[in-house]
Amino acid sequence: MSSAVRLAVIALFAVVLSTPSSLAQAPGYVRVKFVKAGLMVGAGGGSGVLTYRGRDYPFRVSGLSLGVTAGGSVSRLEGWASGIKQVSDFAGTYSSVGAGGALVGGAGGIRLGNQNGVVIALRGPKAGVEFAANVSKIAISMK
Repeated sequence: MSSAVRLAVIALFAVVLSTPSSLAQAPGYVRVKFVKAGLMVGAGGGSGVLTYRGRDYPFRVSGLSLGVTAGGSVSRLEGWASGIKQVSDFAGTYSSVGAGGALVGGAGGIRLGNQNGVVIALRGPKAGVEFAANVSKIAISMK
């Protein structure tokens, strides 16, 4: 094989191998507003936006928590979702075990995972009066 052909083949492989696959996982940025109230059993709902590969995807959130829950709060959370191969992976039922609290204002954080392998880590301020140490199930559906 001549040097020019060999160089062309090597260059072609370098371009092909360095091109990211469209099936590769990419992180998504998540913003959520969630309102919650309860005494022992908490319920809540809200909405949010997933920004994934340069596009915004609105979604709805509903949830139920069981454990030590008292009061009510409004949370504005932001964070990252990983493990997304396609946007439809983001929808589903998420589980979490977490703790948090707010008295007029505070901070909260949660880490959630769904059946599609997507993991969401969110943090942000809370307003209201609430203490929670519970197990949560949260359903996300795309609008």
